[in-house]
Amino acid sequence: MQNVDEELTSVVTARLRAAGCVLAEEEARLLIETVPSRDALDALVARRVAGHPLEYVLGWAEFHGLHILVGPGVFVPRRRTEFLVEQAIAVAQAHPGRALDLCCGSGAVGAALISAVPTIDLYAADIDPVAVSFARRNLGGQGEVFEGDLYAPLPVELRGTIDVLLANAPYVPTDALHLLPAEARLYEPRVALDGGADGLDLHRRVAAEARDWLAPGGTLLIETSEQQAGIAADFFTRTGLAASVVHSDDLETTIVRGTRVR
Repeated sequence: MQNVDEELTSVVTARLRAAGCVLAEEEARLLIETVPSRDALDALVARRVAGHPLEYVLGWAEFHGLHILVGPGVFVPRRRTEFLVEQAIAVAQAHPGRALDLCCGSGAVGAALISAVPTIDLYAADIDPVAVSFARRNLGGQGEVFEGDLYAPLPVELRGTIDVLLANAPYVPTDALHLLPAEARLYEPRVALDGGADGLDLHRRVAAEARDWLAPGGTLLIETSEQQAGIAADFFTRTGLAASVVHSDDLETTIVRGTRVR
């Protein structure tokens, strides 16, 4: 809406604050800027007050300087995952070639990577058809997105050619899902949240085949928690990768790296 007055902002802010939105004023301005009319604004505010994730209501999430299209049924990219992107950018700049984004979700990580390193050849995959649809929209033809379980849908000719393999696979233990914020627990797909008994089921499966898909000197990068990183690094090592752990205090996130030794 154009020519937004402070009175309208105050009214929307009050409704959002009453519903428990911590950043009510910021959210109010975003919602007001998104719609062309007061009726449309009222509809969006009603959805937000009912508890729908702000990103679903807006139709996009901000991630690594980009607007990533999201909607019901797709995982909303988290700011902490920007650390995974930064690690991937550093590898891709040093070893330009091919990148593979597994469990790609909305395609946010791949979109951010190719925005920073446009010469890279990007491939992505996700088991969820909704996620695949969003990833294809967000990549806009700059990468090839496959639907299927991890490596299963990928062309065999990619084996042994990937320079940077990254995965933002789910790592919340099944028994801890109830501790997630309601916006995630109630609205985001369980397949994008549930990491199995110890949260590392997908990490083990990604690491188990990574060496077959990495080029000599290629690097696997997986986001996890600081508490899980040591266990993940151990099974990276057991699959033949040289493992290390990097942590960001600012973003409160941890990445496990595994490099295929030449």
